[in-house]
Amino acid sequence: MELSVPARLVHLSISSTSSRRLLVKPKTNLSRKLLPIATQYCSSTRRMNSLTTPRASLNPDGDSKHNNGSASTSSAVDSGRIGEVKRVTKETNVSVKINVDGSGVADSSTCIPFLDHMLDQLASHGLFDVHVRATGDIHIDDHHTNEDVALAIGTALLQALGDRKGINRFGDFTAPLDEALIHVSLDLSGRPHLNYDLQIPTQRVGTYDTQLVEHFFQSLVNTSGMTLHIRQLAGKNSHHIIEATFKAFARALRQATEYDPRRRGTIPSSKGVLLRS
Repeated sequence: MELSVPARLVHLSISSTSSRRLLVKPKTNLSRKLLPIATQYCSSTRRMNSLTTPRASLNPDGDSKHNNGSASTSSAVDSGRIGEVKRVTKETNVSVKINVDGSGVADSSTCIPFLDHMLDQLASHGLFDVHVRATGDIHIDDHHTNEDVALAIGTALLQALGDRKGINRFGDFTAPLDEALIHVSLDLSGRPHLNYDLQIPTQRVGTYDTQLVEHFFQSLVNTSGMTLHIRQLAGKNSHHIIEATFKAFARALRQATEYDPRRRGTIPSSKGVLLRS
């Protein structure tokens, strides 16, 4: 027995098959796979940040839109000490915005994963709002970007603190992280000086050159005008040593930048002035 199929159904079958063929996704552009790993990280991180709810961001007026999931009040913003810096050279393009009177907002993308992680510590433990965007010649190495981010952060701190009236000026904190123990003491004196005593056992943490830790703090000290002492009291793990250093630095800086109510707005110096020399 012969079955006949209506011509209309045959036409529909062929059309649907053609449609499925047209919907086949094109092959992935292999050129994307040839990008340097750090460039892929930077691009993918920024793309993810644009697709997800941001941890926090500051609008042009300095208002924090998110405060760990809750809205902040405008009164805190009005009294905020904010420094904003843009540094552009042939090697890097860096923009930094810091609110010293923030709530711990961490929003950094430097294309150096480990440095981003450390800047998160600065924000979280110092309760500073830290916003950093940086691109640079990381196809060579991380040196220039690491340095210029630190220089810009130091300059932003200098701006935010102004004449330094009423602040504690001094900060001192010892931070443990498992077997590591780091002591940081600092003075917002206006005189840049770094005493650095870390024994980091490995040359790298991930892709980050551990020599850049000292260079980061030296650069920050130079532009902010602070005296900074960093001492390692214990520690064997490179990651723990560096992270404890940033945590201790954040807490010491928080102490130093907070207001002393007994000063009543006076400059904490017998000279009557605290300027970067």
